[in-house]
Amino acid sequence: MDFSSLETWGYLAVAFFSFGGSFFIVAAAGVFSYMGHMNLATALMIATVANFMGDNFLFYLGKYQKKEIEPYFAKHKRKLALATLIMRKYGVVAIFIQKFIYGVKTIVPLSMALAKYDFKKFVLFNFFASIVFVLVIGLSAYYSSEAIISFFGIIKERPWIAPVVLVSIIGAVWWGMEKMTKKR
Repeated sequence: MDFSSLETWGYLAVAFFSFGGSFFIVAAAGVFSYMGHMNLATALMIATVANFMGDNFLFYLGKYQKKEIEPYFAKHKRKLALATLIMRKYGVVAIFIQKFIYGVKTIVPLSMALAKYDFKKFVLFNFFASIVFVLVIGLSAYYSSEAIISFFGIIKERPWIAPVVLVSIIGAVWWGMEKMTKKR
């Protein structure tokens, strides 16, 4: 195995970052697969397994290591409350929804565990949610690769666009989180 190739490190990056729930790495895997640098099925399978394991790990921490993780979430009580509301309002669907919401995807498995949700049910639904998440993001990126590649070509020619897009995305996520967490 050649450890200096993009393919080798790409699959390792997909596994590592998918464990943490990154949709950017899944999208990147789709684009790299389109470009012929990775195998799409292999990359998506690795991403699915890692994403599945990552959320199960978070649920396990919330259920069996509550005292050890509480200090890390003292600053995130608002997000934890939002995750609990999402879980109560949408139930099982929250497992699917949380995969796509940046900022709460880590907290929903923890809040479900803290709310004494059944571990076996969580594992079952998380399995299917991981498949749906990776397929939606990975295949969307794969089939949109030409547009994504041309967009990066434009950014290469006009580097000032990248910070504008980044600030806009961060602003939109922040604004959305503020709207969702405001008391009504």
